[in-house]
Amino acid sequence: MRPAAKAGIVVAGYVAAVAVALLVLRVYIASTSGPDRQTYGGMYAFGDSLLFLGAAGVAAIPATGAALFFLRSHKGFWKALSIGGLAIATTAILAAVLFLAMRSATGHGVLYAWAMVTPLRILAAPLLALFFLLCGLFAPTRSARLCLASAAAIEVLSFVSVASTWWVGGR
Repeated sequence: MRPAAKAGIVVAGYVAAVAVALLVLRVYIASTSGPDRQTYGGMYAFGDSLLFLGAAGVAAIPATGAALFFLRSHKGFWKALSIGGLAIATTAILAAVLFLAMRSATGHGVLYAWAMVTPLRILAAPLLALFFLLCGLFAPTRSARLCLASAAAIEVLSFVSVASTWWVGGR
């Protein structure tokens, strides 16, 4: 298959994923329209954006799988992806540690400011874990599979550690 055809398949898959995510979002907005949506518009907008990103991420699995399949023979790509995956997973550890450490601290320093944005990084962890798992399934070498599986495990553990404090704190 020619490279242009491969790229076309992947791009069409991502366009379809965005279309599916928009459809899911439109159905959700229609089913939740009411006075609360008007009163708490900012909160609904944030929830809508999370829903869109989650639906797009899940719907993009076939396109991402196709892209990874087409890239299987490129060893340099897999080496860079493995190293990059571990580097990105390291930020999840840092975000979780910073969030948990600053949960009981008070202050207004630079460290505290960074702690305020850590929930956004933690919310990205499930999609990144899914991505790293998918990459690990297509990885051509054992070392790449181990690195990507480790990155996925780190993302999951970071998310669970912070989400469990949210769960317990919300009760």
